[in-house]
Amino acid sequence: MSDADVPVSVLQSRHLTRHFRVRVAGQGWRRRVVHAVDDVSLDLRAGEVTAVVGESGSGKSVLARVLARIIAPTSGELYLHGEPVAATSRRTLAYASDVQLVLQDPFGSMNPVHQIRHNLERPLMIHGAARQEVRALSEAALRRVSLEPPERFLDRYPHELSGGQLQRVSIARALCVRPKVLLADEPISMLDVSVRLGVLNLLRGLCDDEHLAILYITHDIASARYLAEEIIVMYAGQVVEQSRGTALVDDPTHPYTQLLIASVPDPVNPVAAAPDTGEQNLSTIATQGCRFHPRCPRAMDICRAQEPPAYLVGEAHTSKCWLYRDHPGAPVELAIPRRRGEGVTTMT
Repeated sequence: MSDADVPVSVLQSRHLTRHFRVRVAGQGWRRRVVHAVDDVSLDLRAGEVTAVVGESGSGKSVLARVLARIIAPTSGELYLHGEPVAATSRRTLAYASDVQLVLQDPFGSMNPVHQIRHNLERPLMIHGAARQEVRALSEAALRRVSLEPPERFLDRYPHELSGGQLQRVSIARALCVRPKVLLADEPISMLDVSVRLGVLNLLRGLCDDEHLAILYITHDIASARYLAEEIIVMYAGQVVEQSRGTALVDDPTHPYTQLLIASVPDPVNPVAAAPDTGEQNLSTIATQGCRFHPRCPRAMDICRAQEPPAYLVGEAHTSKCWLYRDHPGAPVELAIPRRRGEGVTTMT
């Protein structure tokens, strides 16, 4: 692929971290630093979906909020259209107009005492839309998410819509300000199974037709394979495996990814159970070595002593695991961000 064919990176993070100090019960209420997001570097490219997969507590939602600048990072760098963003400054309207966040719970993200009209018109007016244009822009946003005719929905209240319809309204509200990046934080997890595919196809269509860069956060690695050009697996705040295409799902290399895929129900053998390795919590996250080693069925002595680097285990496919220390792929270094309009090397 030539540089002209490489999708332009719209939003980039470099070594992004976010730490929280918490009190740990049962240990004298001593304070502990939780590495919610730790040294995460990624590229969100125009016209592509990047999926972030992991169980609860892996740092996915915190990552989305840091990218949206709702939560300030502890350290690291953000680049929007190739230009650095001051991580310590407050979120600006200009940034919010380019980077929008869609939350998991559509009922909790809407003001229940106002009609859908108000929920759509308010962000338009905040972002400077002319009053005489607000209604037309609201109707256009509803059409973009296949809620037609829009007049049927504008005067209704959130509780009068189904979960799938309301999630489409949430996406329409984000699209009102014409963003370049859409951060979708588990947008289908609270919806009925029968309407999930429709929302996924909507996101895919927005990506293809409007050249949006989409971050899709999910527990469901199967839907990530269906939707995304790039898949990232997070555990305890770190990226443990990452690949372009479907290589990560079809040929997983990290033991954690393998366990995630083993936990997906098999329609051929529905009673088969995935290996029980416990769940992710503060007591099972190692503070030294590989963070997954207390739960890993293939843990070695080096896993308990040293944190592994990311090894290149295939084309644009990396795995943060000592199992590949003898693999010909050397530990991967981060690419230097290019300026606006240039192709961006695949982040690893």
